[in-house]
Amino acid sequence: MAKRWDGFRLKKRRNLEALAFTVPALVILGVFVFYPLVRNIIYSFQSFTLSSVTKEWVGLKNYAALLSDKIILTCLKNNILYALISIVIQVGFGLVLAAVLEDVAFRKLAPALRSIYFIPTVISMTVVCLLFDFVYNPQMGLLNSFLEMIGLENLTRIWLGSKKTAMYAVIAVSQWQSTGYVAMLFIVAIQKIPRDLYEAAEVDGASKIKRFFYITVPQVRQMFFVTMILTVSGAFTVFNEPYILTSGGPGTATMVLSLHMYQTGFVKNNMGYASTIAMLIFVITAVLSSVQFFSFGAEKEER
Repeated sequence: MAKRWDGFRLKKRRNLEALAFTVPALVILGVFVFYPLVRNIIYSFQSFTLSSVTKEWVGLKNYAALLSDKIILTCLKNNILYALISIVIQVGFGLVLAAVLEDVAFRKLAPALRSIYFIPTVISMTVVCLLFDFVYNPQMGLLNSFLEMIGLENLTRIWLGSKKTAMYAVIAVSQWQSTGYVAMLFIVAIQKIPRDLYEAAEVDGASKIKRFFYITVPQVRQMFFVTMILTVSGAFTVFNEPYILTSGGPGTATMVLSLHMYQTGFVKNNMGYASTIAMLIFVITAVLSSVQFFSFGAEKEER
Protein backbone atom coordinates (compact mmCIF):
# COMPACT_ATOMS: atom_id res chain seq x y z
CA MET A 1 0.00 0.00 0.00
CA ALA A 2 2.85 2.36 0.89
CA LYS A 3 4.59 1.64 -2.42
CA ARG A 4 1.37 2.36 -4.34
CA TRP A 5 0.94 5.64 -2.45
CA ASP A 6 4.57 6.63 -3.15
CA GLY A 7 4.08 5.82 -6.84
CA PHE A 8 0.94 7.95 -6.94
CA ARG A 9 2.76 10.88 -5.29
CA LEU A 10 5.69 10.55 -7.72
CA LYS A 11 3.36 10.49 -10.71
CA LYS A 12 1.46 13.51 -9.37
CA ARG A 13 4.71 15.44 -8.84
CA ARG A 14 5.86 14.66 -12.36
CA ASN A 15 2.52 15.83 -13.76
CA LEU A 16 2.82 19.08 -11.81
CA GLU A 17 6.38 19.58 -13.08
CA ALA A 18 5.22 19.01 -16.66
CA LEU A 19 2.37 21.48 -16.12
CA ALA A 20 4.80 24.05 -14.73
CA PHE A 21 6.82 23.85 -17.95
CA THR A 22 3.73 24.27 -20.16
CA VAL A 23 2.17 27.18 -18.26
CA PRO A 24 4.55 29.88 -19.66
CA ALA A 25 3.89 28.66 -23.21
CA LEU A 26 0.13 28.63 -22.59
CA VAL A 27 0.26 32.15 -21.16
CA ILE A 28 2.20 33.45 -24.17
CA LEU A 29 -0.21 31.73 -26.59
CA GLY A 30 -3.19 33.07 -24.68
CA VAL A 31 -1.93 36.67 -24.62
CA PHE A 32 -0.49 36.90 -28.12
CA VAL A 33 -2.60 34.40 -30.12
CA PHE A 34 -5.94 33.34 -28.63
CA TYR A 35 -6.98 36.65 -27.03
CA PRO A 36 -6.27 38.72 -30.19
CA LEU A 37 -8.09 36.07 -32.25
CA VAL A 38 -11.20 36.22 -30.06
CA ARG A 39 -11.12 40.04 -30.10
CA ASN A 40 -10.79 40.04 -33.88
CA ILE A 41 -13.82 37.74 -34.19
CA ILE A 42 -15.83 40.22 -32.13
CA TYR A 43 -14.50 43.17 -34.14
CA SER A 44 -15.56 41.52 -37.40
CA PHE A 45 -19.20 41.94 -36.31
CA GLN A 46 -18.74 45.63 -35.53
CA SER A 47 -18.21 48.90 -37.38
CA PHE A 48 -15.64 51.35 -36.03
CA THR A 49 -12.60 53.45 -36.87
CA LEU A 50 -9.24 53.89 -35.20
CA SER A 51 -10.52 56.95 -33.34
CA SER A 52 -13.93 55.53 -32.40
CA VAL A 53 -14.87 55.73 -28.72
CA THR A 54 -17.72 53.25 -29.17
CA LYS A 55 -18.22 50.42 -31.64
CA GLU A 56 -21.46 49.80 -33.53
CA TRP A 57 -22.70 46.21 -33.69
CA VAL A 58 -23.61 45.43 -37.33
CA GLY A 59 -23.98 41.66 -37.19
CA LEU A 60 -23.22 39.94 -40.51
CA LYS A 61 -23.09 43.18 -42.50
CA ASN A 62 -19.31 43.03 -42.85
CA TYR A 63 -19.47 39.43 -44.05
CA ALA A 64 -22.15 40.35 -46.58
CA ALA A 65 -19.86 43.13 -47.83
CA LEU A 66 -17.07 40.58 -48.07
CA LEU A 67 -19.11 38.46 -50.48
CA SER A 68 -19.86 41.44 -52.73
CA ASP A 69 -16.37 42.97 -52.65
CA LYS A 70 -14.88 42.67 -56.15
CA ILE A 71 -11.38 43.41 -54.82
CA ILE A 72 -11.63 40.26 -52.69
CA LEU A 73 -11.98 38.18 -55.86
CA THR A 74 -8.90 39.88 -57.32
CA CYS A 75 -7.01 39.24 -54.09
CA LEU A 76 -7.99 35.57 -54.03
CA LYS A 77 -6.96 35.18 -57.66
CA ASN A 78 -3.56 36.76 -56.96
CA ASN A 79 -3.04 34.72 -53.78
CA ILE A 80 -3.93 31.49 -55.59
CA LEU A 81 -1.56 32.40 -58.43
CA TYR A 82 1.09 33.17 -55.80
CA ALA A 83 0.51 29.77 -54.19
CA LEU A 84 0.57 27.76 -57.43
CA ILE A 85 3.80 29.33 -58.69
CA SER A 86 5.38 28.97 -55.24
CA ILE A 87 4.52 25.26 -55.11
CA VAL A 88 6.05 24.66 -58.54
CA ILE A 89 9.22 26.68 -57.95
CA GLN A 90 9.85 26.61 -54.21
CA VAL A 91 8.68 23.06 -53.52
CA GLY A 92 9.27 21.45 -56.91
CA PHE A 93 12.54 23.09 -57.82
CA GLY A 94 13.62 23.10 -54.16
CA LEU A 95 13.29 19.30 -54.07
CA VAL A 96 15.26 18.92 -57.31
CA LEU A 97 17.93 21.31 -56.05
CA ALA A 98 18.22 19.40 -52.78
CA ALA A 99 18.58 16.09 -54.63
CA VAL A 100 21.30 17.55 -56.86
CA LEU A 101 23.24 18.98 -53.92
CA GLU A 102 23.09 15.62 -52.12
CA ASP A 103 24.34 13.75 -55.18
CA VAL A 104 27.82 12.22 -54.92
CA ALA A 105 29.05 14.33 -57.84
CA PHE A 106 28.43 17.55 -55.87
CA ARG A 107 29.50 16.24 -52.44
CA LYS A 108 32.61 18.46 -52.24
CA LEU A 109 30.86 21.61 -53.48
CA ALA A 110 27.63 20.99 -51.52
CA PRO A 111 28.55 22.94 -48.33
CA ALA A 112 29.47 26.07 -50.30
CA LEU A 113 26.43 25.78 -52.59
CA ARG A 114 24.08 25.26 -49.63
CA SER A 115 25.38 28.48 -48.08
CA ILE A 116 24.98 30.38 -51.35
CA TYR A 117 21.38 29.24 -51.84
CA PHE A 118 20.47 29.87 -48.19
CA ILE A 119 21.91 33.41 -47.98
CA PRO A 120 18.81 35.12 -49.53
CA THR A 121 16.68 33.62 -46.75
CA VAL A 122 18.49 35.54 -43.99
CA ILE A 123 18.30 38.88 -45.83
CA SER A 124 15.52 41.22 -44.72
CA MET A 125 12.55 41.20 -47.10
CA THR A 126 12.62 45.01 -47.13
CA VAL A 127 16.20 44.92 -48.39
CA VAL A 128 15.30 42.24 -50.95
CA CYS A 129 12.36 44.30 -52.26
CA LEU A 130 14.52 47.44 -52.56
CA LEU A 131 17.11 45.38 -54.44
CA PHE A 132 14.52 44.05 -56.89
CA ASP A 133 13.00 47.51 -57.26
CA PHE A 134 16.36 48.50 -58.75
CA VAL A 135 16.50 45.29 -60.83
CA TYR A 136 13.06 46.04 -62.32
CA ASN A 137 13.74 49.74 -62.94
CA PRO A 138 12.68 50.39 -66.58
CA GLN A 139 15.43 52.94 -67.30
CA MET A 140 18.55 51.63 -65.59
CA GLY A 141 17.42 48.33 -64.09
CA LEU A 142 19.62 45.27 -64.34
CA LEU A 143 16.93 43.14 -65.98
CA ASN A 144 16.19 45.45 -68.89
CA SER A 145 19.89 46.26 -69.28
CA PHE A 146 20.70 42.56 -69.50
CA LEU A 147 17.98 41.96 -72.10
CA GLU A 148 19.28 44.85 -74.20
CA MET A 149 22.84 43.57 -73.88
CA ILE A 150 21.96 40.14 -75.30
CA GLY A 151 19.85 41.60 -78.10
CA LEU A 152 16.37 41.02 -76.67
CA GLU A 153 15.24 44.65 -76.54
CA ASN A 154 11.72 43.61 -77.53
CA LEU A 155 11.34 41.79 -74.19
CA THR A 156 12.08 44.85 -72.05
CA ARG A 157 9.11 45.96 -69.97
CA ILE A 158 8.00 48.32 -67.24
CA TRP A 159 7.87 45.25 -65.07
CA LEU A 160 6.15 46.72 -62.01
CA GLY A 161 4.06 49.24 -63.96
CA SER A 162 2.26 46.84 -66.30
CA LYS A 163 -0.80 44.87 -65.22
CA LYS A 164 0.38 41.92 -67.30
CA THR A 165 3.76 41.56 -65.63
CA ALA A 166 3.49 43.24 -62.21
CA MET A 167 2.13 40.24 -60.30
CA TYR A 168 4.65 37.85 -61.80
CA ALA A 169 7.47 40.28 -61.00
CA VAL A 170 6.35 40.48 -57.38
CA ILE A 171 6.05 36.68 -57.11
CA ALA A 172 9.56 36.24 -58.52
CA VAL A 173 10.99 38.10 -55.52
CA SER A 174 9.64 35.49 -53.09
CA GLN A 175 10.87 32.61 -55.21
CA TRP A 176 14.39 34.02 -55.24
CA GLN A 177 14.43 34.41 -51.48
CA SER A 178 12.61 31.28 -50.28
CA THR A 179 13.66 28.46 -52.61
CA GLY A 180 16.97 27.98 -50.78
CA TYR A 181 15.18 27.59 -47.44
CA VAL A 182 12.83 24.93 -48.82
CA ALA A 183 15.80 23.15 -50.41
CA MET A 184 17.52 23.02 -47.00
CA LEU A 185 14.46 21.32 -45.49
CA PHE A 186 14.50 18.73 -48.24
CA ILE A 187 18.23 18.19 -47.77
CA VAL A 188 17.62 17.30 -44.13
CA ALA A 189 14.97 14.79 -45.21
CA ILE A 190 17.16 13.32 -47.96
CA GLN A 191 20.07 12.84 -45.56
CA LYS A 192 17.85 10.59 -43.43
CA ILE A 193 17.19 8.20 -46.32
CA PRO A 194 19.19 4.94 -45.88
CA ARG A 195 22.08 4.83 -48.36
CA ASP A 196 21.38 1.12 -48.85
CA LEU A 197 18.32 1.98 -50.95
CA TYR A 198 20.36 4.01 -53.41
CA GLU A 199 23.14 1.43 -53.54
CA ALA A 200 20.68 -1.39 -54.24
CA ALA A 201 18.97 0.64 -56.97
CA GLU A 202 22.34 1.47 -58.51
CA VAL A 203 23.29 -2.21 -58.53
CA ASP A 204 20.00 -2.97 -60.29
CA GLY A 205 20.94 -0.46 -62.99
CA ALA A 206 18.51 2.32 -62.06
CA SER A 207 19.45 5.72 -63.45
CA LYS A 208 19.71 8.83 -61.27
CA ILE A 209 16.33 10.05 -62.55
CA LYS A 210 14.65 6.75 -61.63
CA ARG A 211 16.34 6.80 -58.22
CA PHE A 212 14.99 10.31 -57.70
CA PHE A 213 11.38 9.40 -58.55
CA TYR A 214 11.27 5.93 -56.98
CA ILE A 215 13.39 6.48 -53.87
CA THR A 216 13.88 10.17 -53.05
CA VAL A 217 10.36 11.43 -53.73
CA PRO A 218 8.52 8.67 -51.78
CA GLN A 219 10.97 8.90 -48.86
CA VAL A 220 10.55 12.67 -48.43
CA ARG A 221 6.75 12.76 -48.85
CA GLN A 222 6.23 13.99 -45.28
CA MET A 223 8.63 16.87 -45.80
CA PHE A 224 6.89 17.50 -49.13
CA PHE A 225 3.59 18.05 -47.33
CA VAL A 226 5.25 20.26 -44.72
CA THR A 227 6.95 22.50 -47.28
CA MET A 228 3.84 22.64 -49.44
CA ILE A 229 1.62 23.77 -46.57
CA LEU A 230 4.23 26.27 -45.36
CA THR A 231 4.55 27.65 -48.88
CA VAL A 232 0.82 27.89 -49.53
CA SER A 233 0.14 29.43 -46.10
CA GLY A 234 2.89 31.96 -46.77
CA ALA A 235 1.35 32.75 -50.16
CA PHE A 236 -2.01 33.56 -48.54
CA THR A 237 -0.44 35.78 -45.87
CA VAL A 238 2.12 37.55 -48.07
CA PHE A 239 2.32 41.29 -47.45
CA ASN A 240 5.80 42.80 -47.68
CA GLU A 241 6.51 42.16 -51.36
CA PRO A 242 3.38 43.74 -52.89
CA TYR A 243 3.31 46.50 -50.27
CA ILE A 244 6.91 47.64 -50.81
CA LEU A 245 7.16 47.06 -54.56
CA THR A 246 3.76 48.15 -55.89
CA SER A 247 1.38 48.98 -52.99
CA GLY A 248 -1.14 46.75 -54.77
CA GLY A 249 -0.88 48.54 -58.13
CA PRO A 250 -1.07 49.26 -60.92
CA GLY A 251 -4.74 49.54 -60.03
CA THR A 252 -5.42 46.34 -58.11
CA ALA A 253 -3.19 44.12 -60.26
CA THR A 254 -1.00 43.03 -57.33
CA MET A 255 -3.54 43.36 -54.52
CA VAL A 256 -3.50 40.45 -52.06
CA LEU A 257 -5.65 39.70 -49.02
CA SER A 258 -3.27 40.97 -46.35
CA LEU A 259 -2.56 44.19 -48.25
CA HIS A 260 -6.27 44.76 -48.83
CA MET A 261 -6.84 44.24 -45.11
CA TYR A 262 -4.12 46.77 -44.26
CA GLN A 263 -5.43 49.41 -46.66
CA THR A 264 -9.01 48.90 -45.49
CA GLY A 265 -8.07 49.30 -41.84
CA PHE A 266 -5.31 51.92 -41.83
CA VAL A 267 -5.90 53.85 -45.05
CA LYS A 268 -9.70 53.74 -45.39
CA ASN A 269 -10.06 53.60 -41.59
CA ASN A 270 -12.67 50.84 -41.65
CA MET A 271 -11.38 48.58 -38.90
CA GLY A 272 -14.50 46.42 -38.64
CA TYR A 273 -14.35 45.32 -42.28
CA ALA A 274 -10.56 44.90 -42.03
CA SER A 275 -11.17 42.47 -39.16
CA THR A 276 -13.55 40.53 -41.40
CA ILE A 277 -10.85 40.23 -44.08
CA ALA A 278 -8.48 39.06 -41.36
CA MET A 279 -10.99 36.33 -40.46
CA LEU A 280 -11.05 35.20 -44.09
CA ILE A 281 -7.25 34.90 -44.05
CA PHE A 282 -7.43 33.01 -40.76
CA VAL A 283 -10.01 30.53 -42.09
CA ILE A 284 -7.92 29.83 -45.22
CA THR A 285 -4.70 29.29 -43.27
CA ALA A 286 -6.50 27.24 -40.60
CA VAL A 287 -7.91 24.92 -43.25
CA LEU A 288 -4.47 24.51 -44.78
CA SER A 289 -2.97 23.78 -41.35
CA SER A 290 -5.69 21.18 -40.75
CA VAL A 291 -4.78 19.51 -44.04
CA GLN A 292 -1.18 19.31 -42.81
CA PHE A 293 -2.27 17.84 -39.47
CA PHE A 294 -4.50 15.14 -40.98
CA SER A 295 -1.88 14.35 -43.61
CA PHE A 296 0.63 13.58 -40.87
CA GLY A 297 -2.00 11.52 -39.08
CA ALA A 298 -2.66 9.47 -42.21
CA GLU A 299 1.10 8.94 -42.74
CA LYS A 300 1.51 7.63 -39.18
CA GLU A 301 -1.46 5.26 -39.51
CA GLU A 302 -0.06 3.80 -42.71
CA ARG A 303 3.16 2.98 -40.89
